[in-house]
Amino acid sequence: MIDHHYPPPLRAGDKIAVLSAAAGLPGVLPLPFDLGLERLRAFGLEPVEYPTTRVMGASAADRARDVNAAFADPEIKGVLASIGGDDQLTVIPYLDAAVIAANPKRFFGYSDNTNLLDFLWRQGVVGFHGGSVMVEFGRPVGMHPVTEASLRAAMFAPGEYVLSESGSYGDVNRDWADPVTFTLEPDSEAAPPWEWHGPPRVVEGITWGGCLEIVEMLLAAGRVDDGAFGDGGVLLLETTEELPSADVVFRCVRNIGERGLLDRFDALLLARAKAWSFEAPNDVGVKRAYQSEQAEAVLRAVAPYRPDMLVVTGVDFGHTDPQVVLPYGGRVRVDGSARAITVTY
Repeated sequence: MIDHHYPPPLRAGDKIAVLSAAAGLPGVLPLPFDLGLERLRAFGLEPVEYPTTRVMGASAADRARDVNAAFADPEIKGVLASIGGDDQLTVIPYLDAAVIAANPKRFFGYSDNTNLLDFLWRQGVVGFHGGSVMVEFGRPVGMHPVTEASLRAAMFAPGEYVLSESGSYGDVNRDWADPVTFTLEPDSEAAPPWEWHGPPRVVEGITWGGCLEIVEMLLAAGRVDDGAFGDGGVLLLETTEELPSADVVFRCVRNIGERGLLDRFDALLLARAKAWSFEAPNDVGVKRAYQSEQAEAVLRAVAPYRPDMLVVTGVDFGHTDPQVVLPYGGRVRVDGSARAITVTY
């Protein structure tokens, strides 16, 4: 079992590395990226770009070189992903585990950045599932107040943080290449409440998981060491704008069960699924059905392996707005009796 430690919190005036370890989309869509940098400065942080931050198609070795350099630099106190992507898996072999473990820093990212979160987890470094320059900091008009409060706490205020349900949410996007997009508040709609399943007990444990599509990649690539897990953990799962079908989600979670990994977790937090994309501009009814089918698929997949697992579905993390930050390798308390989730930043 790996012993995990929290990196030091950030302080006003600190330099924070801004990296594109997944994809150099800032070079293609600069409007949300530059807006996000402005908001980072308003947080009191000094963003520092690295050579591949705005380079689309940079090699895995070059992107890894930026990650290694950011962690090695004593002037850099934190690391923030610009956005996700789809091949960060290829970056991981080039990372310098010794350098990164010896220089732990608070890393924020999600989606394809699950690869880097898992890598940090394997070095005993707590990461933070959530936050990106282009999406959360670069949100049109203003950051969502729920997202902003969570990010501020995770960056600057170590300790316990109680998550609260959002009454509304959004997952509809507009064209980031159009300046008009950033003059319009994102669309929102009523948010279904979290749903609690399983025994009303309290589970407090170390988190692992992240983006389900990436978790399956990690398993296929042999990156997951079963012996590194303790018992009684909290599994985090979320899906992306690729909108995987309920059948695909079921099979992915079933595979985790067949691997024996579900035995290591006493609770599972499933994010509210993103249910809209430019390729599938679903209406509210279709989105609700998709989200319900995905949640049911996860519950059905878990049941044969862990019928006693405490599961909360529809939680506000991952590809949703607002988005709360969850510690990755850090502690989360899921209270099935009080129906409360408390994270430790």
